[in-house]
Amino acid sequence: MRTDRLIDTLASDRMPGMQPTRMIAIAALAGIAVTGALFFATLGPRPDFMAAMGTWRFVMKFVVTIALAASTALLVARAARPETRRGPADALLYLAPIVLLLAVIVELFVVPQASWMPRLIGHNARICMMAIPFFSLGPLALLLLALREGATANPLRAGALAGLMAGGLGAAFYAAHCPDDSPLFVAVWYTLAIALVTGLGALAGRRLLRW
Repeated sequence: MRTDRLIDTLASDRMPGMQPTRMIAIAALAGIAVTGALFFATLGPRPDFMAAMGTWRFVMKFVVTIALAASTALLVARAARPETRRGPADALLYLAPIVLLLAVIVELFVVPQASWMPRLIGHNARICMMAIPFFSLGPLALLLLALREGATANPLRAGALAGLMAGGLGAAFYAAHCPDDSPLFVAVWYTLAIALVTGLGALAGRRLLRW
């Protein structure tokens, strides 16, 4: 049997009647529901949520985190297929970092230098580093289960992408509670927390997504 026919056969055996895009979409929606329930049962939105929505820094946190989750979703769905090759869609991963970088540049121009470090350190760094991974675990587990129904050719990369997407979702919920709105804080602590989830996803993917 030719290699391409073998790959097609394996993929069809692992995904009978359910396309990867649909599987990932269902997992993502279920993950959002689980994380939403956990969020409102634990931290909940900050008291001045509605007033904060009128500030660009607060809104920026959602733009970055949701853009990260959304741009990664397509790549996660593609990673479920054994014949996936890297292409132009991979450039979508640069969207959220570019938006965040622009926000950081604006912050450095409009805020006095003496305020840079206090804004970077913030007030809730420790909570941020715990809350984002905690809120990401549900989506990550569901995305990995969805990917197991596929036939990924690169379990490590597929797991890392699932972790990146889950980290974006978890960070989006935490952003509604976080009192630290500076792009400097987001660039450091949100990035570290999401990187932690991404690494966890990569390790889990390498173990759970092998054929």
